[in-house]
Amino acid sequence: MKTYDWIVVGGGITGATLAYELVKVGLRVLLLEQHATPDNATRYSYGGLAYWSGTTPLTRQLCQEASDRYQILPQELDADIELRELDLLLTISADTHPETAASVYANCAVPPSLLSVQDAYELEPLINREVISGALTVKHGHIHPDKTTQAYIQAFLRAGGEMQISQVLQILKGGVQTNTGTYHSANVVICAGGLSRKLLKSAGISIKVYFTHAEMIEIPPVDLNLQTLVMPANLQRFELESVSIQVDELWNQPEKELASPILDVGAVQFLDGSLRLGQISRVLTNPHAQINAEESEQWLRKSITQVLPALGSFSGTWHKCLVAFSNKRFIIGAVPEIDGVHIFSGFSNPLVFVPPLAQRFANFVTGKEDEIINQIISSMK
Repeated sequence: MKTYDWIVVGGGITGATLAYELVKVGLRVLLLEQHATPDNATRYSYGGLAYWSGTTPLTRQLCQEASDRYQILPQELDADIELRELDLLLTISADTHPETAASVYANCAVPPSLLSVQDAYELEPLINREVISGALTVKHGHIHPDKTTQAYIQAFLRAGGEMQISQVLQILKGGVQTNTGTYHSANVVICAGGLSRKLLKSAGISIKVYFTHAEMIEIPPVDLNLQTLVMPANLQRFELESVSIQVDELWNQPEKELASPILDVGAVQFLDGSLRLGQISRVLTNPHAQINAEESEQWLRKSITQVLPALGSFSGTWHKCLVAFSNKRFIIGAVPEIDGVHIFSGFSNPLVFVPPLAQRFANFVTGKEDEIINQIISSMK
């Protein structure tokens, strides 16, 4: 019977990155992922890297560390992750004063610049000038999220890590039970995104990690050039998340909708010409809740057409996934209920925060002091 030092549950960007960093420091690591073909939040992500968005000394430091990490990552992983820099265009709705929208970002490490309607149009000619009062812009890192995750997994396997396609059914003391067998390990770390809460709850572990149901449309390569990554300046998703966790006990009710759904119109085009358009966010306490795909797609297309008229009619495929969030920017550390069980989830900006924190966490569990990890763990208590 083989025993590992660490079992990492979840093969999205969080689990893949952490598994790689753990094996890199010499630990025996098993990565468990339930889907052979990715079907998680990473798979449907926009791929944006908001290095500019840190508002506290901690988040600014992590953003800088992430920027430095990504510069060497393609060479280290021996893979093209499509790292580049884009202009981020944050649209300001016609009923919002531009200066009011800009003030929200005043404390960012690099506050976005305010653009007039005409300047926004010159930066992104596909934008509908009639529905905005202006826009904000800032340089924004970008990767292909799925290719980056696969690059981490391949580097993990080359370094001696092991991976199994198995669905974790139960967290045990000293391992996990899956649909293909029981695996034994001194430590288990949950990086299962939106399923983290359900998995932990089934083991009697109560952690304030939550999820939204996110919906988007994926469009195959088209002969059209979206020059920027477009998002609204006022992201309703953050308010939706905040409202939904006011009463934690409601999350224990299996079929509850905790707030009305919202739609933040956004779009990004990848290097192969494909597009991702989104996104609707819903707070449904059942992670397997059924959603009317036809109605959702109609709502998405109507809203996208208003802001980016040229994109709304392209043929594409509607998708949904779970997106994890927490009442903090991230939840990292051992859980008190079962010795050897840890959580590494709930990231507000995962593509930026995960790489530096995974590296720090891997060093921390091998006995190296880390002020930042200690600070995060202390804040969980």
